[in-house]
Amino acid sequence: MNAKQLAAEAAVDYIQDGMKVGLGTGSTAYWAIRKLGERVAEGLKITAVATSRASEQQARELGIPLVSFGEIYRLDVTIDGADELDGELQLIKGGGGALLREKIVAKGSDRMIVIADESKVVQTLGKFPLPVEIVPFAWEWTVADLAKLGCVPELRQGGADLYKSDNGNYIADCRFEIIKSAPELALALQSIPGVVEHGLFIGIADMAIVGKSDGSLQIIHSGTA
Repeated sequence: MNAKQLAAEAAVDYIQDGMKVGLGTGSTAYWAIRKLGERVAEGLKITAVATSRASEQQARELGIPLVSFGEIYRLDVTIDGADELDGELQLIKGGGGALLREKIVAKGSDRMIVIADESKVVQTLGKFPLPVEIVPFAWEWTVADLAKLGCVPELRQGGADLYKSDNGNYIADCRFEIIKSAPELALALQSIPGVVEHGLFIGIADMAIVGKSDGSLQIIHSGTA
């Protein structure tokens, strides 16, 4: 079992009968959804919402009961991956392009469990390019404003064309190398017209389950190093 799968399956152990569950997106969340599908087949009773079309499709194929957002308001828990996480459980997310939907679902959950392998744990955020979802209109101006924050922004490619999120927006991957203050950067990003959402998740995650190559698990709680 690889480290991602190890962390993902450990997180699924927290899911109980009757829970409303948010399904994350990405290579680690894939394993969590797969394990949830196995537990549902064994009799686990849950309802779920998905953060992307890919996760929705996987859940349907596995028989996980999905509901629309109009049928539900709060979730008990969301399980999702991260591209980077630090000891304070500040995250960079959005490598899979679903950052807006992931943040909406995570914020609508009583608890967010992050799953990752040990390579995602860092002392300081920023080595992984920060995804920022922007509207296509006047994207050149938005990208220019992003660059003023001290990063090198690059629009994500989707084959021969520019990548578009499930919401029809572009993703600008912003290379900062080091993010000295994630809260300050988040405020600066939110002030730029054309920015729909950014991949900094601050004060949202409650715990992280980190799988290691030696088969062990590390648990990180919010506010602890």
